Amino acid sequence: MSENLPPCPESPNCVSSQETRPERRVAPIAFACPAGEAAMALRKAVEATRGLLVVSNEEELRAQYRSRLGFVDDVRCIVDASSGLIHIRSASRLGWWDLGVNRRRVERIRREFARIAPSADQTATGKKDAK
Repeated sequence: MSENLPPCPESPNCVSSQETRPERRVAPIAFACPAGEAAMALRKAVEATRGLLVVSNEEELRAQYRSRLGFVDDVRCIVDASSGLIHIRSASRLGWWDLGVNRRRVERIRREFARIAPSADQTATGKKDAK
């Protein structure tokens, strides 16, 4: 899928792997398994980090995260099978500054994805590499 994520607004409450501004940029999530398996691992990672799935298929994932105060943030991911990358954007719907919440959320999703996703070795051999 070659679709782009929406750009982040001027307010510092959004991060994206497709952003050119360093203060709003996060790295995409790399995967070394078939795109369908990466999409399933991404879905599980979002659910494990308390995201509410809105759209989830082999090419795209959209989720909502609700804060303790009831504010809703949106996460959108695009699974790019040709590059082996998941592009990700996390943004607050309201307010000006997010105190780093969206960046930390992306990093939690990334860590959970790395824990869940099949590695290249597992994909090739059917079992996890025992490093």
